Amino acid sequence: MAGRKDRLEPEDDGRTIADMNVDGMPWFLPGQEDRPGEDGSDHYQMTPREQRMYTFAAVKAGLFIVGVFGAVFAAFIAFCDFIWFR
Repeated sequence: MAGRKDRLEPEDDGRTIADMNVDGMPWFLPGQEDRPGEDGSDHYQMTPREQRMYTFAAVKAGLFIVGVFGAVFAAFIAFCDFIWFR
């Protein structure tokens, strides 16, 4: 298994996920806080299909949480009605 070659190698696309140039760190370089491209000009634009996918996934996650809380509440009411208050 150690010799498998079907895994993709990580690629660097040049995007900055989190800027590590923070005051107080040993590698802090003053004057590089306003680098080009950080003004929001290189943001990724989602396609309408991707927006629908993310919206649908968020709605599914929310409905799942509401369903879990609803089921727990219904089980509690059933427990109170049939066992506890008998």
